[in-house]
Amino acid sequence: MGFGNLRRRPSRGGEPAVLDDGAARPAAEAPRRAAPSGPSLKGRALRLLSQREHSRFELARKLGPHAESPEQLDRVLDELEQAGLASPARFAESLAHRRESRFGLRRIEQELGAHRLEDAVSAPVLDRLRSTERDRALAAWRKRFGIPAPDATERAKHHRFLAQRGFTADAISWVLRHGVHAGEGDGEP
Repeated sequence: MGFGNLRRRPSRGGEPAVLDDGAARPAAEAPRRAAPSGPSLKGRALRLLSQREHSRFELARKLGPHAESPEQLDRVLDELEQAGLASPARFAESLAHRRESRFGLRRIEQELGAHRLEDAVSAPVLDRLRSTERDRALAAWRKRFGIPAPDATERAKHHRFLAQRGFTADAISWVLRHGVHAGEGDGEP
């Protein structure tokens, strides 16, 4: 008989581990799992922060399963913020920078809200985005379409495209009216 068909069935309590061929072995010979070892909670947080900026809410969600207690988690997050390794303002800028070329103000505002950032942190970022909303909507529209809609059905498609990406109604209507001629010296921003 070959050994390729033998599989170990787990032992239960004090019962011996049993091989499929019916031979019994004492439970002491069953392999033991090593105690879970890995980086500390702060080490895990630093690894996450080295990849990209994270909000406090996001770090808490990712590190929560590895924390011994909520107090330990809060303590580590406070230490990271005090040391300047985690910053809500830096996170807000980073998220906006990653998203602004493809998404509009409403979408980015919703995403910042999902990370539970304070208004004082997200307001300056949203103000900056608000000032460039038309230009960003125009760039997204030009990348996708580039030519004016020939009929109402196609115009609705262009509108939906920009709306689904979170651009404001003002920016969408401006792009659909002036998109082709924008930037050709017509005087409109």
